Amino acid sequence: MSSDNEERGRLLTSLENADSDIGLCGWMLVILSVLLMLVTLPISIWMCIKIVKEYERAIIFRLGRILRGGAKGPGLFFILPCTDSFINVDMRTITFDIPPQEVLTKDSVTVSVDGVVYYRVQNATLAVANITNADAATRLLAQTTLRNVLGTKNLAEILSDREEIAHTMQSSLDDATDDWGIKVERVEIKDVKLPLQLQRAMAAEAEASREARAKVIAAEGEMNASRALKEASLVIAESPSALQLRYLQTLNTIAAEKNSTIIFPLPLEMMQGFIKQ
Repeated sequence: MSSDNEERGRLLTSLENADSDIGLCGWMLVILSVLLMLVTLPISIWMCIKIVKEYERAIIFRLGRILRGGAKGPGLFFILPCTDSFINVDMRTITFDIPPQEVLTKDSVTVSVDGVVYYRVQNATLAVANITNADAATRLLAQTTLRNVLGTKNLAEILSDREEIAHTMQSSLDDATDDWGIKVERVEIKDVKLPLQLQRAMAAEAEASREARAKVIAAEGEMNASRALKEASLVIAESPSALQLRYLQTLNTIAAEKNSTIIFPLPLEMMQGFIKQ
C-alpha cells in the first residue's frame, strides 16, 4: 500500500510540474502568446481571465501539458491565448443508481439486487489525467463490484447483512478509484428481489412456523388448564364446603347474565338424601 501511495505521489508531482518540460519551442510559443496578449490589450484581457465557481476546479493545459500548481480555483485565474486551455471539474458529491444485477449467490440462488453510490472527485488533476470518463468508469466498476461481493455471500447473509455488504463495497470501490482521484463516500443496498417460487416457499415456511408456534402455545395452555383442574378436583374432594362455594359462584355467574328466567337446581344435600332413599 505504501509503494502504491509513493507511486501515486510521484505521478501527481510529475503532472503538476509538466509545464517545465515544454522545451525551447514551447517557451518561444509562450513568449509569442504573451506578446500577442499585450498587443491586443485591453480586449485580450477578457479572453485571458476566467472564473471558477466554489464547487469547481480548473485544470489548465499549456501546450498540452498540465500547468504547474495543479487545479485552480475557486475564483479568478489567468490563461494565455492560443497556448492554454482548461477543463472544469465538478467537486460536488454525485449520486447514481446501480441497475438491478442478477447475481448467483454462494448457495446457488439467483437474486436481483440494486443499490446507490455516493462519490465525489477528490483530486481534480488525477480525475482528468488518469481516466477518460471518471463517472462512467465508476458506474461500471460499481456494477461489477456488487456482483463480485454478493457472489461470496449466501442468501441468508444477503438478506440480513446489508450494512456489511455495503461497507465492503465502499472499501473496494474506494481503493479501486483512488488512482482516478475519486472518493467513494457511501454505498447503500436498495432492494433484494427473490424469484417468485422462492418467495412462495419462504412464505409457506414462515406460515408453517407460525402455526407450529401457535399449536405449542395452545398445548401449553391446555396442559396448564388440566393441571389447575386436577388441583381443584383434589381440593374439592378433600373439602365438601369448597364444592358448595363453587356451586354458589356458578349461581352468581348465571345471575349476572341478562336472562329473564333462572332455574335454581336443588341443593346437593337434598339430592344426596333422595339418592340414599
